[in-house]
Amino acid sequence: MHSSDGPKFPTARIEILSFESLTLTDRQFLTESRDGVTARIAGELRLPAGAARVPAVVLLHGSAGIGANVDRWAGELNQIGAGAFLLDSFTGRGIVQTVTDQSQLGNLAMIVDAYRALALLSHHASIDSSRIVVMGFSKGGFAALYASLKRFQRIYGSPDIEFAAYVPFYPACNTTYLQDEDITPRPIRIFHGTADNYVPIEPCRKYVQRLHRAGKDVQLHEYAGAHHAFDNPLYSPHRSLPDAIITGACMREERTPGEIVNVATGRPFQWTDACVKRGGTVGFDPIATEEATKAVTSFLIATFRRQPVSSTGPA
Repeated sequence: MHSSDGPKFPTARIEILSFESLTLTDRQFLTESRDGVTARIAGELRLPAGAARVPAVVLLHGSAGIGANVDRWAGELNQIGAGAFLLDSFTGRGIVQTVTDQSQLGNLAMIVDAYRALALLSHHASIDSSRIVVMGFSKGGFAALYASLKRFQRIYGSPDIEFAAYVPFYPACNTTYLQDEDITPRPIRIFHGTADNYVPIEPCRKYVQRLHRAGKDVQLHEYAGAHHAFDNPLYSPHRSLPDAIITGACMREERTPGEIVNVATGRPFQWTDACVKRGGTVGFDPIATEEATKAVTSFLIATFRRQPVSSTGPA
């Protein structure tokens, strides 16, 4: 299911790039800690044929690790002349999946990975540092969305570079963070299914409404009847995951730095809280996938054209 318009840019080169990141708990992340465990993680960079300096997209996987949807999107990106960096946040940390135990790696830790990947790619001779986008799925979609917060960029990002755009797929939006309306002016495009019972869409609707009131450039693309991971062709037919941790009913709020409170109880959130459930559905939706593919590729092409091409990379 590749884009049909414009020239084709098949994958011309694949590189495996590794770098050091930090493994932080959510509390450590939010309290600006640098005391996490150092981890060496890696990703696969797929470069298209064509121009010497190409735009690129950092792809952040979900709780199951890099899967068929990430692979498919990498192909779509090469087709429009963009590089794709398939970042693996799990293997270097000794993690296979977090579907059944999300405490193995906090969602916020993947934001550090995203910023480190941006810094790495910005110095790559074949990549235009001014045109690097982050795109993520589920757990990675959360990281792709909240990497836009200026607070987090100030603490963990690089002052001289920023993502050109943020493209989260079916992210969790049920935690309100301090200063979470103070985000980048760069565009954010969220893609979500209305039938998602794994990571419900409603909290994202409310967050987007708050961001709109704050005058931010954010859009939520909704796909009627689409389930979680609707862009993953492996999930056809739909699949039930009875042991998957589900926190969509847990409305959480950071009331003081690093302290995430369960709004229903007024107490610090715990994985043993009553709102934490198990069991969700994942399912491929070919129509939603086709529509989302068109929307994403059109958005990225326009974004890459708007950003001035840097003649040289950072020093």
